[in-house]
Amino acid sequence: MHDPANTDPVSEAPLMETRYIKPVNSQPSIYWFALSLAMILAIGITSFMLPTINNVGLSVLLLFALTFSVIAFKQMNAPILTFTLSFMHFQYHSAEGGWSIRWQAIQQLGLTELPTTEGWYQTLPWMGVKLKDYDAFLTSVCPRVASKMLIEQRGLLFLAVKRTPNSPHAIEDMLFDDTPYTTQKGVVLKGLIAMLANRMRYNRELLGFDFFISDDLLDRPLGEFIGLARRYLAQANDTPTFKQKA
Repeated sequence: MHDPANTDPVSEAPLMETRYIKPVNSQPSIYWFALSLAMILAIGITSFMLPTINNVGLSVLLLFALTFSVIAFKQMNAPILTFTLSFMHFQYHSAEGGWSIRWQAIQQLGLTELPTTEGWYQTLPWMGVKLKDYDAFLTSVCPRVASKMLIEQRGLLFLAVKRTPNSPHAIEDMLFDDTPYTTQKGVVLKGLIAMLANRMRYNRELLGFDFFISDDLLDRPLGEFIGLARRYLAQANDTPTFKQKA
């Protein structure tokens, strides 16, 4: 017979619904593409109506408009969805690929901060992610995504080194460290994946997190998104079913 007094409120609580995060700046690429097509059309009409006009100038404008239209078209076709938050996983989506992390594999989520010479901390527009273990994450990331992360997040490493007196590592050594990385299961990772693993080590040493998520990929203020992600993380850590599977 069920005893209401022994009901576990956490285990009985409904699982959080899956949320799909779409960046707020995804729509303008459509307008830029339309504008570039209008420019190409205007250049064509001008060239037809005024054949004596400077063709060199029109050619330069046409080249600019074509280049701009290609860039806008690529942005239009990039995945609008950037993140999926489900009761079990935290997933990232991009044109290059993505990654998926079980909430149980995440140790900490938080604001990225750097100390200043005045003694206070500067908050950066990035969310930091600290993992309990690198192995599952690294073996699921493809080289294209690893390259994207290495390039987009290198500026944070520059800032961290600049703000860290007597840094034990030279910036060029950290940026291009491709020393093979061995997982706990003995798998040797090389190339871009090894570079990402080493970068994550340096990030943790200097910034306290392994990798970062920019606020321009989000549909809400950074602090609000961190609060949302932490609620998923807390539920995963408090749910007995998840603890048994982890």
